[in-house]
Amino acid sequence: MTTDSQFIALADAALQRIAEAIDAALAASDVDADWSLNDGILEAEWEDGSKMIVNRHVPNREIWVAARSGGFHFRPQDGAWRDTRSGAELGAEIARLVREQSGLAIAVPLLRS
Repeated sequence: MTTDSQFIALADAALQRIAEAIDAALAASDVDADWSLNDGILEAEWEDGSKMIVNRHVPNREIWVAARSGGFHFRPQDGAWRDTRSGAELGAEIARLVREQSGLAIAVPLLRS
């Protein structure tokens, strides 16, 4: 990707797919949570009051995740969003973090970059 607008379009598509996965999982479960997606920031608040925030960070062209277990940065690599430290794929990490933090099992498809 060469421009900020290309990055924003790709990041927003990934955030939308994460939001859809959370919404679908909540509809099929008894977990209570509130979430919103506004202007590149996805925020989820779980039953215990803890939060998870997933947002695009345009200056670094990364997607950042803040969860109870820590902060993570993902950048485009080999067609997927990869953690800058572990190399883990964004969708798989979101599913893991949501399950650890809320008990909600979500299925996030591979998020292409």
